Amino acid sequence: MSSEKQSGLKAGAAMIEPAKGKLGIMVVGLGAVATTMIAGVEAVRRGLAKPIGSLTQMGTIRLGKRTDNNSPLIRDFIPLADLNDVVFTGWDIFEDNVYESAAHAKVLDKETLDQLKPYLETIKPLPAVFDQYYVKRLHGTHVKKGRNKRDLADQVIADIRAFKKTVDRVVMIWCGSTEIFIEPTAVHQSLAAFENGLESNDIGIAPSQIYAYAALSEGVPFANGAPNLTVDVPAMIELSKKNAAPICGKDFKTGQTFMKTVLAPAFKARLLGVSGWYSTNILGNRDGEVLDDPESFKTKEESKLGSLEYIFQPELYPDLYKNIYHKVRINYYPPRGDNKEGWDNIDIFGWLGYPMQIKVDFLCRDSILAAPIALDLVLFLDLAKRTPELRSIGIQEWLSFYLKSPQTAQGLYPEHDLFIQSMKLKNTLRHIMGQDLITHLGLEYYD
Repeated sequence: MSSEKQSGLKAGAAMIEPAKGKLGIMVVGLGAVATTMIAGVEAVRRGLAKPIGSLTQMGTIRLGKRTDNNSPLIRDFIPLADLNDVVFTGWDIFEDNVYESAAHAKVLDKETLDQLKPYLETIKPLPAVFDQYYVKRLHGTHVKKGRNKRDLADQVIADIRAFKKTVDRVVMIWCGSTEIFIEPTAVHQSLAAFENGLESNDIGIAPSQIYAYAALSEGVPFANGAPNLTVDVPAMIELSKKNAAPICGKDFKTGQTFMKTVLAPAFKARLLGVSGWYSTNILGNRDGEVLDDPESFKTKEESKLGSLEYIFQPELYPDLYKNIYHKVRINYYPPRGDNKEGWDNIDIFGWLGYPMQIKVDFLCRDSILAAPIALDLVLFLDLAKRTPELRSIGIQEWLSFYLKSPQTAQGLYPEHDLFIQSMKLKNTLRHIMGQDLITHLGLEYYD
């Protein structure tokens, strides 16, 4: 066996259940990100565009030695659901169908939307679970009513069961707004405590947790595109394992944090010190409006601040990173719409402590970056659900590649380095398909 490859335990591709029939994707929040994903999938299905940014659709994976020249497309290597078999539905706090919501979001141009209009108009939202206490800046008009949170969860479960009758498998993804900052309390420590909290309307149970509970109760994998406290609590991990419903981390890693998890590993690899990293954002979409509320911003801030400390490991490199000053700001600026601007000023120092600066100005399109991430997450979670070795372990750490806040086993620090995350993801795919893992040692080429 090549020294560049490390053999792992082989689950065997034959054990993965095939992606037969229709995959139903239930989206919570049919706003800018969700409608961009749905419209994009339909555009790709019709041959109107390429799925740029999607690892599942355009990425390759190397198998064997470099000299083997064997790098198939990921979608040809693993049994992923085909885009033609994907069916969308979802919930929203407004009654607009997907076409109307996409037109309001103004992410995609009118010409593109008009070509897709007949299809997009057919997707109409179910009434959503909503409580303005958790998202101060929104006023939902298309919402469920219930005697308590248990009743609301049962209504979502009924929606899931009705949708299951029309498809073969289901995955749920939260593309809704950022909720206020919530810390775990006693209600989150066990499934029994959480279910009692649903009955008593515990204030620590936000709408995102109600959706996650409903999904996991039905054995449906759940992804969280926002930084809300949702499945990252013992109660949800317990339920995930109990019903073999995979979960992962939270908060799509799209713009500024994506760049941080690219640049910070480079500084660390070259042992360049960092004394300060100032980050500010302006955006004008609904996400920006919601984050203009200090309580929702606190939730996002916690997610965006976490990556640098884990990458730099200041306890191991005190001379380089112990005194770093890290500041993150987000400002609502309506004229910019979905075209977010992320600006970073990075103060670094090198040989003999001499200072330098790097400035990054990322004029990005928030939903254009998030849509392929959302698509990949639901397709990979469906794969995990069909893979015996993965579906019962709960947390799918190998999907950290897509998320600002990776979720890990208790006591295990998260990997934020994008390149380690990429290797972890691809090695997981190799492993479940019975292929050798890649370590990039490569000494055998020089024997």
